Amino acid sequence: MIGVPNVKFMDLFVFIGGYLMGLVPGAIVGVLIWLIYGTLNPYGFNLIILAATCLGETFYAVAGWLSAKFELCPNVRSIRELNGRELWLTNLKFGVIGFLATFFYDLFTNIVSVVIVGLPPLIAIISGAPFAAAHEASNFIFFFFGCSPLIFAIKKLPFIRR
Repeated sequence: MIGVPNVKFMDLFVFIGGYLMGLVPGAIVGVLIWLIYGTLNPYGFNLIILAATCLGETFYAVAGWLSAKFELCPNVRSIRELNGRELWLTNLKFGVIGFLATFFYDLFTNIVSVVIVGLPPLIAIISGAPFAAAHEASNFIFFFFGCSPLIFAIKKLPFIRR
């Protein structure tokens, strides 16, 4: 998905890592993903922005960890055990959480990006708005449709504690 700016599955994967494995493993997943993506991506490399994106990516691990603490996903063995309304509401909660985590991630990383080049933070918000909107909308969709199935599927694996 490199051809579509700010649309990627990695935020969902970090959230799921935080949800299923806890805060520290989820944060480690987020930092490692950005260390790899941030150094190898074709758009270039900046150490300060890389540090900001690594830190920002941990927002998703925190959101996943907190969602697990509040048992956002019903404690049933299969997604098929949920009625349509329960599943829809659970997915909506995940979508909103994904949207909000992405909003704060975008706000943080956009401000860091413009501050290092000497521009005022308001410029970051204005100039980054179209990219942030794409990122937030796509993450709402990815979290809405992806969280429940991934959580239920991964919970079936023998090495997952939850």
